[in-house]
Amino acid sequence: MNHKIVVLDGYTENPGDLSWDCFKAHGDFVCFDRTPVGDVDEIVRRIGDADIVITNKTPINKEVFDRCPNIRFVALLATGYNVVDVNYAKEKGIPVSNVPTYGTDSVSQFAIALLLELCHHIGHHSEAVHNGRWENNIDWCFWDYPLIELASKTIGIIGFGRIGHRTGEIAKALNMNVIVNDNFENPKFVEEGFKYVTREELYRESDVIALHCPLFPDTMGLINKDTIAQMKDGVLIVNNSRGQLVVEQDLADALNSGKVGGAALDVVSTEPIKGDNPLLKAKNCIITPHMSWGAKEARERIMSVTSDNVKTFIEGKPQNVVNK
Repeated sequence: MNHKIVVLDGYTENPGDLSWDCFKAHGDFVCFDRTPVGDVDEIVRRIGDADIVITNKTPINKEVFDRCPNIRFVALLATGYNVVDVNYAKEKGIPVSNVPTYGTDSVSQFAIALLLELCHHIGHHSEAVHNGRWENNIDWCFWDYPLIELASKTIGIIGFGRIGHRTGEIAKALNMNVIVNDNFENPKFVEEGFKYVTREELYRESDVIALHCPLFPDTMGLINKDTIAQMKDGVLIVNNSRGQLVVEQDLADALNSGKVGGAALDVVSTEPIKGDNPLLKAKNCIITPHMSWGAKEARERIMSVTSDNVKTFIEGKPQNVVNK
């Protein structure tokens, strides 16, 4: 069988520094850089009679499945699969596969980079130097924000899977105390000296809180005015997991009042960010454009695993299926 493969939104995965050749070996291949996420007619048109559909953030819902009866397999260029109606796909006998792990090192590294930026505001001070402020300074040095030493401070990590664990390892290398909260207590991590605590204990004891948990009903809005009230004054919050983990107005209010000393976020509730997001005007809030996952090495892993997902489906043994 000659398979027809379509990628609906390939640009963020491959803006030109990778190759799609691994997919071309599996059949007729078409890649669109972007597809309008709200235009079902255009999504259906672009899928056409393809039997293998690859998507990152372009939604494939019940209507799309019904209007594209040739679809036999959906592959995600991502770990999250909420953009696909996986239950309806299962009803129709269509496996949906994701990339279960690819960014452990890059995402944890970025989390620590966000934290260090909060502690030192390196970007701000570099810009100040380039703007002539050091050249014209009466003293031999200056800084505009308090400089924070992390050694001996406590970081609380909510969500202690692969990425949370790696973030914890890096934090330990910075001589931080690490406490963690997760629905599953891994005995191996306990042996390594990581201390599991309740969320309430974590809120109360942490100088830094890092979010590495999935978005589930019990984690939706877990950073809110009530939980912030339980935290230390001046706590730092880092989130490069999911924007909906945070009630943004509550965090903005806490930043502006000084209850939260700083926040560094790579994700927000609606992406791209909206101009009226309260965090854009909040004090000491660093926001980056959902780029933690984007290291070339991580994207190469996504490409490789997704290609293998397509290959194993064609061979009749699909892997990494999320809707078995």
